[in-house]
Amino acid sequence: MDTAHVSSQKKPHVVIIGGGFAGLHCARGLADADVKITLADQHNYYLFQPLLYQVATAALSPADIAAPIRNILRKQQNVSVILARVISIDVKNKLVKFQHGDLAYDYLVLATGATHSYFGRDTWEQLAPGLKTVDDALEIRRRVLLAYEAAEWEADNQARQAELTFVVVGGGPTGVEMSGALQEIAAKTIPKDFRHIDTTTARIILVEAADRLLMALPKELGEQALRDLQKMGVQVRLNCRVTEMREGEVQIGDEILPAKNVIWAAGVRGSKLAETLNVELDRQGRVLVEDDLSVPGHAEIMVIGDLSHVSNSKTGKPVPGVAPAAIQMGRYVAASICSHLAGKKQPAFEYHDKGTMATIGRNRAVAAIAGRHFSGFFAWLIWSLVHIFPLIGFRSKLSVIFAWVLSYFSLNKSARLITGQSTTQITKAMSSGNRETTMEKDPAEKNIHA
Repeated sequence: MDTAHVSSQKKPHVVIIGGGFAGLHCARGLADADVKITLADQHNYYLFQPLLYQVATAALSPADIAAPIRNILRKQQNVSVILARVISIDVKNKLVKFQHGDLAYDYLVLATGATHSYFGRDTWEQLAPGLKTVDDALEIRRRVLLAYEAAEWEADNQARQAELTFVVVGGGPTGVEMSGALQEIAAKTIPKDFRHIDTTTARIILVEAADRLLMALPKELGEQALRDLQKMGVQVRLNCRVTEMREGEVQIGDEILPAKNVIWAAGVRGSKLAETLNVELDRQGRVLVEDDLSVPGHAEIMVIGDLSHVSNSKTGKPVPGVAPAAIQMGRYVAASICSHLAGKKQPAFEYHDKGTMATIGRNRAVAAIAGRHFSGFFAWLIWSLVHIFPLIGFRSKLSVIFAWVLSYFSLNKSARLITGQSTTQITKAMSSGNRETTMEKDPAEKNIHA
């Protein structure tokens, strides 16, 4: 990529790293600006992350909530898209460093978001995948569906129960939504699909270190979410921490729980790219930015979205790492760059809180909007509408609406495809006549291929 020192061109060069909510809305906000824009991302798609858990739980397909970045920006002539992973930022020389070359900038917008945080226990990542990308969602879906396939042929009661035990770590929106969806799969979606197991006996366990769920929402809504999950059959453990994790088991406090399936929704940290800026970061690896979202001492570098740590200029409270905040940051930075080019100064960034919500299951949700609290069917309806409108493209909107309507009336989740390697490990296989038989092969050979 022989693109170094592009900033010598007449038009200012704006480089945006990350094509998520923040980066994409920043690029679109500069559509009429007299600048050259380069948007770089390691994926070729824009992802509507709030619905990612529905891909992981087989309610939606990836194409329903993702769209190619090039296609989204195809009519915007001042944008070029690069599919590449950024290695580091050379702040002194105003260069973005890729594996195969450098890219000079006049303005740099970092919108690389956040990734999973395992609080220093990075070896847990292979045992408990998080949910940030399409690949993550497909891996979780694969593991969940394979668990039922393995249980169908597993004759050993203890091993079968371990396959049917799903532990979700973290009681935020992702953890709550994932737990509710997993419970609906076990209790409503697949009971008639299997002949030798009762899927309704699956255990969905939600583990939260705090004393309540959904800390970002008012306490009463967290309590309502707890009641809803318990009514559905989810086992919620508050004031509990995962202290150890090994293949096939999870340790919660002093209790060792046989569980083959663990999903991580407990913490996030900023992209490691922030470390290459050599500026102050918070405990979660996010950049401590100025009130105009610029990096201290470098007005030409802006950090937005989940990678940014900034307080609301009016309330003084930290801006939450949610999609509406990222979108507002992207639009703000686009306007700020335009103002700077015109010799004007943009006022400090102010986050407008449009509400917080989480869905729990069919006809169950909680929402806090404009100081008012909602729960039950009405909150679920609001949640559904709010998550339809931001989807990119008419096809995505129509596809999601159709999938939801079909699922609502049929209780079916149609995207139950097992992708990737589908080998299941069986301790003691059930014979075709539904009789228990012991497999005497070497453990390495005790595989049944689904």
